[in-house]
Amino acid sequence: MIDWQSFTPISAFGGGMVIGLATALLLLVAGRIAGISGIVGGLIGLRKGDFAWRAAFVGGLLLAPWLWRWLGELPPVHIETGHALLALAGLVVGIGTRYGSGCTSGHGVCGLSRLSPRSMVATVLFMSMGMAVVYFIRHSLG
Repeated sequence: MIDWQSFTPISAFGGGMVIGLATALLLLVAGRIAGISGIVGGLIGLRKGDFAWRAAFVGGLLLAPWLWRWLGELPPVHIETGHALLALAGLVVGIGTRYGSGCTSGHGVCGLSRLSPRSMVATVLFMSMGMAVVYFIRHSLG
């Protein structure tokens, strides 16, 4: 079922434009790809001169919902599972980003815009596996 009342093409378009602008600026100004897993991973294994831009990027990701909440109302969040399963899912996604040499932001947003064949394959695999898992969970596990 599609929740047509939650269909917000104008704000989705605006958000996509902001993401595209931010990734393009990061690539043009700093020569860096806006792949979240790589940026966060780089905070763990620091190289000289890398900390400031990585911390600013991650800080912006964490600060954005608070700023939005200050300016307007956030949509309600309803999660139908426990903390343990969410932690396990996050761990599995993290492992997948290491095996896939990047995450959906790096491959799906930045890689596709650069017409990277590797990113095209990775994005198709991310999306198809995500759809298969959702289908399996909803229709086989009930």
